[in-house]
Amino acid sequence: MTRPRLLAAATAAGFALTLTALTGGSADAADPHVAPGGNFDLSIWQLQEPVGSPGSPTTIPSSRLQGANGYQDAYFYTDTRDGAMTFWAPEKGVTTPNSNYARSELREMNRSGSPADWPLNGSHRMSATLRVVSVTKNVCVGQIHLGSGGSSTKPLLELYYHADGDIVLGTENSPSGGQTTHTVGHVAVGRTWSYTIAVSGGNTIDLTVNGTTTHYAIPSSFSPYKQYFKAGSYNQSSSDSTTKGARVAFYGLTVSHG
Repeated sequence: MTRPRLLAAATAAGFALTLTALTGGSADAADPHVAPGGNFDLSIWQLQEPVGSPGSPTTIPSSRLQGANGYQDAYFYTDTRDGAMTFWAPEKGVTTPNSNYARSELREMNRSGSPADWPLNGSHRMSATLRVVSVTKNVCVGQIHLGSGGSSTKPLLELYYHADGDIVLGTENSPSGGQTTHTVGHVAVGRTWSYTIAVSGGNTIDLTVNGTTTHYAIPSSFSPYKQYFKAGSYNQSSSDSTTKGARVAFYGLTVSHG
């Protein structure tokens, strides 16, 4: 049975936002004066930020993200104009050992607090409504990443937004590396759009961007690996600048498994 963990709808005009609460099922306007955890169910997410020690970025557990008084700072905060959950990743920042790029990004967790790690079999879906506020080159706004099952630290897929407005899906050729890119849409910077990244039947990626769906085969070499979702601002350019980077505002984020 599929269980949505956050339901949200946004309109582009004025970025009006309605969040549907999981408890009670009522729809309430987003409060722009609370932390992201006051508007979004962050009990299934852990945050990674572009600060910390070299090779070891700071992570914030879901327990600290939850609620109206939950964690927020300059890299992860509620936009006081429209209630958007906003991620800022400058070109200069602390990165993981396997990346040259900084990120402010959510990593999927189980409600128990353990890292999410699900098999390709079954049905797995992440949907988002968002806008890229600013970007230098391009930014990854959603991922399915490899979990346990082998030594690879690659993603299964990454969804990129480019500064020229192109939306591009990168599908990994194998756990060893190599990525094939597919242009899947175009939206001007600052405009609201939506995506759904899904896996079905254990061997197919289903990507929907603004209502248009495309399908991609998953190579059998990924079968031993389990997976998890990521979403936010994973900047894809680096420099010595702390003022240039990628800022991404989310108005909705839904994860379900079945």
